[in-house]
Amino acid sequence: MKLHFESDLPYQAAAIEAVCDLFRGQEVCRSVFTVTTQALNDSRQQSFEGKQFTAEGGIGNALQLIIDEELSENLQKVQLRNGLPPSDLLNARQLLNFTVGAINKFGDETAAAAEESDDAKRREKSKNKMYRASEKTGGERPIDLIRNTHPILIVDEPQSVDGGIDGKGKRALERMDPLCTLRYSATHINKHNMVYRLDAVDAYEQKLVKQIEVAAATVQDGNNKPYVKLLGVSNKKGVIAASIEVDRENSAGAVRRDAITVQDGFDLEQETGRPLYTNISIGEIRTAKGDQFLELKVPGSEVFLRVGEAWGDVDVSAVQREMIRRTIKEHLDKEKRLRSIGVKVLSLFFIDEVAKYRKYDELGNAVKGEYAMMFEEEYKRWARHPDYQSLFDEIDLTTAADEVHNGYFSIDKKKIGGKTVEIVKDTSGATAADDDTYNLIMREKEKLLSFESPLKFIFSHSALKEGWDNPNIFQICNFSTRETERWRRQTIGRGLRLCVNQKGERLRGFEINTLTVIATESYEQFAENLQKDIEKDTGIQFGVVQDHEFASLTVTQGSGEVSSLGFDASKALWGHLKAQGYINDKGKVQDSLKAALKDGSLVLPANFEMQRAQIAAVLKKLSGKLEIKNADERKHIAVRKSVLLSPEFRELWDRIKHKTTYRVQFDNEKLIEQCIEALRDAPSVTKTRLQWRKAGMTIGKAGVEATEKAGADLVALNESNIELPDLLTELQDRTQLTRKTIVRILTESTRLNDFKRNPQQFIELAADAINRCKRLALVDGIKYQRLGDEHYYSQALFETEELTGYLKNLVQDTTKSVYEHVVYESAIERDFAEALEKNDAIKVYAKLPGWFKVPTPLGSYNPDWAVLVDRHGQERLYFVVETKSSLFDEDLRNREGGKIKCGAAHFKAIEIDKNPAKYVKAINIDGLVIG
Repeated sequence: MKLHFESDLPYQAAAIEAVCDLFRGQEVCRSVFTVTTQALNDSRQQSFEGKQFTAEGGIGNALQLIIDEELSENLQKVQLRNGLPPSDLLNARQLLNFTVGAINKFGDETAAAAEESDDAKRREKSKNKMYRASEKTGGERPIDLIRNTHPILIVDEPQSVDGGIDGKGKRALERMDPLCTLRYSATHINKHNMVYRLDAVDAYEQKLVKQIEVAAATVQDGNNKPYVKLLGVSNKKGVIAASIEVDRENSAGAVRRDAITVQDGFDLEQETGRPLYTNISIGEIRTAKGDQFLELKVPGSEVFLRVGEAWGDVDVSAVQREMIRRTIKEHLDKEKRLRSIGVKVLSLFFIDEVAKYRKYDELGNAVKGEYAMMFEEEYKRWARHPDYQSLFDEIDLTTAADEVHNGYFSIDKKKIGGKTVEIVKDTSGATAADDDTYNLIMREKEKLLSFESPLKFIFSHSALKEGWDNPNIFQICNFSTRETERWRRQTIGRGLRLCVNQKGERLRGFEINTLTVIATESYEQFAENLQKDIEKDTGIQFGVVQDHEFASLTVTQGSGEVSSLGFDASKALWGHLKAQGYINDKGKVQDSLKAALKDGSLVLPANFEMQRAQIAAVLKKLSGKLEIKNADERKHIAVRKSVLLSPEFRELWDRIKHKTTYRVQFDNEKLIEQCIEALRDAPSVTKTRLQWRKAGMTIGKAGVEATEKAGADLVALNESNIELPDLLTELQDRTQLTRKTIVRILTESTRLNDFKRNPQQFIELAADAINRCKRLALVDGIKYQRLGDEHYYSQALFETEELTGYLKNLVQDTTKSVYEHVVYESAIERDFAEALEKNDAIKVYAKLPGWFKVPTPLGSYNPDWAVLVDRHGQERLYFVVETKSSLFDEDLRNREGGKIKCGAAHFKAIEIDKNPAKYVKAINIDGLVIG
């Protein structure tokens, strides 16, 4: 196989034209030189393809670049055509770029001069030969020969060539006295007169890279071990703090993974409310750039966490085994689809420690580490699966699993057992040893892509440098804990190239080219963080309208001539969008723009109406989706005073405004029996599970969007070494029952074995079952008593207490309601409000606001409606109504049904005359108006 280079791609031509068009109008200067070549035998190849020469000789470019208005105009025309911001007028000797990765090895001119003055040093080999005279160059210094030509420099990846802080590479470039410099990179640090751009969004939209999807693994129902993850550190106004993720208990007694802010000395048992964190506290927090960490003091030791690292939680190796298993499955699924069209599928693992893949015994012999063993075990399991028999029918699995995986690591030579052996080692990804590894991979890329090589799964420790990639990487699994700001984009970059077949031909289309990333964060988090990585790495600003954004839109003149809108008009349009509140001062898209685009109400100046469709298309790409509920849509709801101050509403309000108190009685023995039965019938307790969810990533100008797709799965994790908590104390704290009572409930329920399967889940399940029975017992024995006449909800509260609602959840412009609009929470409530408005029997009503509360042992209860009904002028009825989709108690949630029972008892207790307000449950108004 030989990889084919495609030289006719549209974006390549566009980039070349962008450079060539800069020099339009410059004087053409040529020189002729002789072209010679050695005679070649069949084993060597040489080609003049793409080189320009004639029978008289080669054609040399002797361009004499003149910096003038024409060149500046050319530059801005190119920028306008390519949708780039315009540069200022050029001045003499403007830089453009050059393809030399070894520019920093040219040496040092000052050191070369010192060597020339010393006879001994002059005879020695030197790294500074570019600056020393040589017989090979006719006694001239090579640097002087280059300077005399005033070369056009073409620099690939200038951010790595410029030379970092000391700028050695940048100075070496300047010493060549270039005519101009062309700088090519996807991640420019310093941008000089940008003439062409093909960024991550363009590449994705043009399908020049693989589509990205993520198989995201999150732990479900764990929480049986203390867990701490360092999210970040900060030093604001001298206050040093850290943001960490922990499993803490909420007010309802459930344990949820949550982020909290801590400082030195914080006790995590106190912060989480869980005895599981006993004697675990925060120590030193270091915020220095490049050396950020948190000291976690645990019983008998200390743990130092870097940003992104975690301690505790479920068994890490159990999760990693499932990640390996999922990677193999994704690999085999693609292999079944793509092998028939000549595509060899490869998968890449980034691991946290080389020794976990490959170790050495006392004699220096390589032995498999835990990752290698896991891989082979899971590979053999999938090989026996019925879904993949077509791939393994004629394969000897005793050897195949060993042959399909290998590791590419840096090598170190050591003496072990009396012999010198090569030992693989952990490295940072930026050492000379890493370079050797990357060169090996690049040299054998074509062999790796061939079906002749059995190798399909590659394990690497730090292969994240520029240039490390392979077009047929279809799965990437990341175990590495070395969190960096750019790890997602760097990792994904190893497999984004379009795949090739066995002829070396590149294949196109997302239906073939999909890169699956196996990650241990939710796909929503992955998409959000990937977007941040791209923004930091490339400078792309998602969801931001630049003032040059519309410059390249087409304008058709009266004569039929087509031209561009131009930079000045684009800037004026940008100013209009800002004045309308569609974007902020920095060009960030506001929700008002999304709403205007959605409903077609975008306001444009009259002179831009002809370009409305083009402008809307650009803005839609930049703005993304409109979130339905947002602060801009929230509306203040005013009181309708004609209803509030009416005699009808006063009659209604006087019947429901009074407050009550309550007392309860219940049978202890009956409660215990109910608790036993409830725990016995409670759902089964599951093991800790790994939840797999799969989502496609769409990269557009508005940002990175994740859309869930088929591929979800739930896998049980086998946890070991779980320290069982004090069950009786935990349940006593959560239920306030005696230990004796709890022991009886647990033993007679016969559910104690479930406690060992998943302690935390069992504790929450048992506490919930017991507390649910307690609530029912309290409700069954509740007695309400009306308080004195001075205890009531004042009618004035309608005016003093603010009510707000989202536009999407309003029945607007009502006439019988105490508020001008009715805020609803469900379709049942919306339909009920609309029916109240339309029915003549309804005189006044109120959707009772949140401050109208009835006290219950289950928490405060807020009824739905107060309604006054006039039946044909003969009878007035007053109702407090609870609207539900079902009238049956068993269909209502336990707590909700209990509150409704308490509400009925409350309104019964405040009945004051022969025509009191009646408390009813309803699904529509029929029962109110008909009876």
